[in-house]
Amino acid sequence: MPERRGRVEHFDERRGRGEIVDGDGTRYPFHCTRIADGTRTIPTGARVVFDVGPGPLGQWEAIEIRRA
Repeated sequence: MPERRGRVEHFDERRGRGEIVDGDGTRYPFHCTRIADGTRTIPTGARVVFDVGPGPLGQWEAIEIRRA
């Protein structure tokens, strides 16, 4: 899938889980291990660029997340 742009809708540092909303309003869950720079945290509201791939439960999720 092509690279997408969006923003972090929310991120729970304790759980390491969050959700990104792209320009079409589609929501993609993500885990902190999918943040490309290895920081394991990203602020809510941050603009990001990301790819989409299959997650561990079979749903699509954001991967290779980078700050825009």
